[in-house]
Parts: sequence; structure tokens; C-alpha cells
Amino acid sequence: MDVLTTTEMERADRLTIAAGTPGFALMMSAGQAVAEAAMDLVEEGPIVVVAGRGNNGGDGFVAAAELAARGREVSVILLCERDSLQGDAALAAKGWKYPVLPFNPQALGKPALIIDALFGAGLNRPVKGDPLEMIDAINASGTPVLAVDLPSGINGTSGAVMGAAVQATETVTFFRKKPAHLLLPGRMYCGRVRVADIGIDAQVLDEIKPLIAENLPQAWRWSFPVPRIDGHKYARGHAVVVSGDLASPGAARLPARAALRAGAGLVTLASPRDALAVNAAALTAVMVRAVDNPIQFAELLDDKRLNACVIGPGAGVSARTRDFVHTALSARRHLVLDADALTSFAGSPDRLFEAIKAAEGLGVVLTPHEGEFPRLFSDISNKHPGRSKLERVRAAAERSGAVVLLKGADTVIASPDGRATIAANAPPWLATAGAGDVLAGIIAGFLAQGVAAFEAASIGVWLHGEGAGEAGPGLIAEDLTEVLPAVFRRLYDEFGIEY
Repeated sequence: MDVLTTTEMERADRLTIAAGTPGFALMMSAGQAVAEAAMDLVEEGPIVVVAGRGNNGGDGFVAAAELAARGREVSVILLCERDSLQGDAALAAKGWKYPVLPFNPQALGKPALIIDALFGAGLNRPVKGDPLEMIDAINASGTPVLAVDLPSGINGTSGAVMGAAVQATETVTFFRKKPAHLLLPGRMYCGRVRVADIGIDAQVLDEIKPLIAENLPQAWRWSFPVPRIDGHKYARGHAVVVSGDLASPGAARLPARAALRAGAGLVTLASPRDALAVNAAALTAVMVRAVDNPIQFAELLDDKRLNACVIGPGAGVSARTRDFVHTALSARRHLVLDADALTSFAGSPDRLFEAIKAAEGLGVVLTPHEGEFPRLFSDISNKHPGRSKLERVRAAAERSGAVVLLKGADTVIASPDGRATIAANAPPWLATAGAGDVLAGIIAGFLAQGVAAFEAASIGVWLHGEGAGEAGPGLIAEDLTEVLPAVFRRLYDEFGIEY
């Protein structure tokens, strides 16, 4: 499902209005959707609408009038003087035939529901003064809150809290989600998110051409590699995972097994000789090959059937790891770089980026977490104020020439061409040792099957989150590969794929 920035959503409104739908008709539909959600949320008791001076407040007035018409007890608290409202918001206020209450926290009383129609998704400055006091009072009330479009105080594009924000029980948004419904911390304030149809034709997306999507199967369904009945393992690719030395070989075995589970026909672990026996004893379907140095690695990659590599988990932060990366790129193999492979280039990230760009046409995926990201992209790091995670990852992808996947509860995947997906399906227990190694292997498994890098990364992240949900609390990294078959079955059932 496409995700629209606040600018893109404004354009969707303008295109719809230009095509003949009055703006006030859209506001009426939005307010009615809010009223419907309110009725679902609380079946009885008084409702208070806290309205701002813009179109968000207009939606609130329409909702208030609709709820009153349905026999509910409704009050409206307005941020400004009623006669100062303009445009569609002023028209909506005329439809409210009752007084408005002064903008005072005491006016909230003890309702069954508060409808937050104070600010919309376009808020771009810190909340101060009376609105700040009202937000604090709403949060302190203990009353369920229904937010209109976004909880007041959240920036719609970045997901940032602009000083303070309403903690909503549920949020009703319109036509499409905004990035803040998916990015942290905004997502944590939204509660359940309901997307309402207000009469905007989906054809406007053909002109807007949005580049952001929620990371759901609908975003990559047609890239998913469904095994053919006449297929065989050699047609499904051969992934190679580079192992570290005897001190940390387990970190490479995790992605090796994951690549096999993800559908790669064959997987080989390239192991130093000192760890060969340990790796061989711990693996069955994964093959093990003695590889001590980049020259031997290049010899292994002389076999063109070995088409995707994972380098990083347990590889060690060293010149040797850098050389392995350059060897894989020179051999023109699709590549997932994680953990130690990323940190090994901390002192010379441009050298890595130049090598990636020189290997044009390869699928290369970088999978940092927030601690590793600044080692390669220090000037667009997570410490930069006001820059959203989405913006940072898209900038990193453009600079590096690779698909960049910044892990977290709101994992963002971005391509150098500007496309991005945002994942919101990762449960908190996915934050466990080795989980990222498994993700690297899943992605490599799809690269081996011929899936393009951006789609392979997006598919991998979705499966990773769904697998964690399938395993449940108490998850450890090894569990993820074991539950993948159940996740595949659900995915196949959803799209009617025979298996």
C-alpha cells in the first residue's frame, strides 16, 4: 500500500478538487468517517471534540455535527474564535448549531471519548502555549482518544514529536497512510490506524507517482519467486556465506541456514580451516568449503553458479574482510553486507561506495543497525536533529549506490532510485542476538533466486518480522529459520499460490 508524504497528500486533494470534487465534500466525508470510528470506539457517553483552526478542525466540526445527529452528547472546544475560521473549516463550523467551549483544559470534563482534531499531519513547528497545555491535559485525562489524521503534535512526514503529542487510542487517516503512521516515534502515538475512503480516486497516484510504501506483500507480490513444479535446486541459485575464525563461526551459520530456508537451491559456507571442523559438524544441508584468504575466495567464485554472497556476521573487523568484499564485487556477485563488513569500512566508506558503483548492475544490500549506520554515513547519522529515518536511509542509498536497510522496530529499506518501504510488523522480541544475521541470510536467499535487491530486502524484512510473530515471546535467532515454512504457507494462502 502506497504511503504519501504530507506534500503528496495535499496534491492528492488538489487533483481530486480539480477533477470536480469540492474540497468541502472531501471534508464532509472525512468528518463522517471520524464519526463512524467514534461510534465504534465508544457506544455511549459524552464526546468532546478538540478542534484547531485548520482543515483538521473542520473535520472535527463535521464529526461533531454527525455524532449529534445520531443522538450522541457532543461538545466542541475550539482553539480560536469561531468567526476567525476560513475556507472549508468555516463552512464546517456553520454546520455546528451549538456553542463552542473556550480553549481551556478544564472544559474537557470527563467524557467517554475525546476526538483530537487540533492539528493535522502538516505540523512543522514545536507545540507551545495553550495547545501544549491542552495536549498535556488530554494525555492526563485517562480518556480514550480518537485522533483525526494524526495525533496532534506529530510531524506527518518524519514521525517526530514536535515538543509534545497526543497519545491516541485510535487514529483515522484518509486515503493513504503517511510516513508518521509507520515511523517511530509517531507510530507509538497513533494506536490503531484506520484508513478511510473519502472519495479520492486511486488514479491520482498515477500522476503523483509515490515512491514510499508500507512493507506489505502487496508492495512486492509480483517479485516473489514462486518455485516451479519443474524446477530444481540449480535453478534457484547458490548462496555463499563467509565465516569468521574459530572464535565466532556461529554468526555465519545463522545466515547460511536462513538463505537455504529462504529458497536458495544450495548454500556454501566459506570457512577458515581452523573453523572448518566445527562448522562442518554443526551443518548438514549447508556445504562447507575451506577458504582462508581472498585468493581462495576468488577461486571459489570462479564457479559462476555461486551467485550471491553474505559477508559480515562474525567475519571480523579487518583488512581481510574488506578484501573479501572487494573480491565479491570484482567477481560480480550479488552481495549482502552486514555487521563486521560494514564496520571494516568505517574509516573509508567512500572506498566501498565507489566499488559498489563500479559494479553497476549488481544487487548490493547494506544492513546496518542504528549503531553501525553512522560509521558509514556520519554526516547523515541518527544524531542529526530534524532528519527522519526515512530521509536518512534514502540519502544513504543514493550516496552508496546500494540498497540500504536500516534495522529497527520501523525498519526502512531504500533504493538509490528513491523508492522506499517502511516495515511495521516486527514484534519487540525480535531484538535478540543473531536476529540480524538471519535477516542477512534471508535476503541473500532471495538474491540467489534472482530477485532484485530492493525487493529481496523488502521481502526479507517482512518475512523476518512475520517469523518473529510466529515464534512469539522467548524467540532466539535460531527459531526464525524454523518458523519460516509456516510464514510461507500463510503468504501462499493469502495469494492463492499452490504448494
